[in-house]
Amino acid sequence: MTRHGGIARGSGEVGSRPLALVTGASRGLGREVARRLVAEGFTVLAGVRAPAAMNPLPDVEVLPLDVSDPASIASAAASVKARHGHLEVLVNNAGILLDEATGLMDLGAGLLRRTLETNAIGPLLVAQAFAPLMGKGGRIVNVSSAGGQLSAPSTWSPAYCVSKTALNAVTVQLAEALKARGIAVNAVCPGWVRTDMGGPGAPRSLRQGADSILWAVLQADPGLTGGFWQDGKRIDW
Repeated sequence: MTRHGGIARGSGEVGSRPLALVTGASRGLGREVARRLVAEGFTVLAGVRAPAAMNPLPDVEVLPLDVSDPASIASAAASVKARHGHLEVLVNNAGILLDEATGLMDLGAGLLRRTLETNAIGPLLVAQAFAPLMGKGGRIVNVSSAGGQLSAPSTWSPAYCVSKTALNAVTVQLAEALKARGIAVNAVCPGWVRTDMGGPGAPRSLRQGADSILWAVLQADPGLTGGFWQDGKRIDW
């Protein structure tokens, strides 16, 4: 069995390509990470809610997956198990931002619940469904945000920020739960990136944001788990 950045390549034939699933891969950071993982020698699954609407990516397999729908998650996991039988990398990138101009005191319960379901509960359910396909050396990367840092609280987009704080907590819990199996779980802050969500005024390029995520996939020591990282450096929760 060959290895790539500490990641075991498959559980079948020697030399098989490692398999990576990137959620929210129809555009922005998810799409860029998926594209670059192909160039790194991975077989890549792009988890997307609306496969028919996604512009094709060369050598990327589209996987119908709505992270806010437990039935969709279960169906996707069953499909990957049947077709591939293994998974080496999971990038939980799918996320929503619905309340950019809302203050905390005006935040509605429904909007908060919807945001938490996609940004925090979804990644947990996806990890629960796909971790059984992962072996020692597997990696789960949760795409978080500086908005979730308790050390530097923000008043901007409270539902989004609360959801990313919750995602960071999920990261720590998953890291502990999967440590004995040798699966590393980390959260990454890509920074404020020029995507549809980040807007044209964001200071970081798509490549810079993807670099931060890919560091955790390709370069981080396999023993590093339960941390919060940006550009390969640990940051405060």
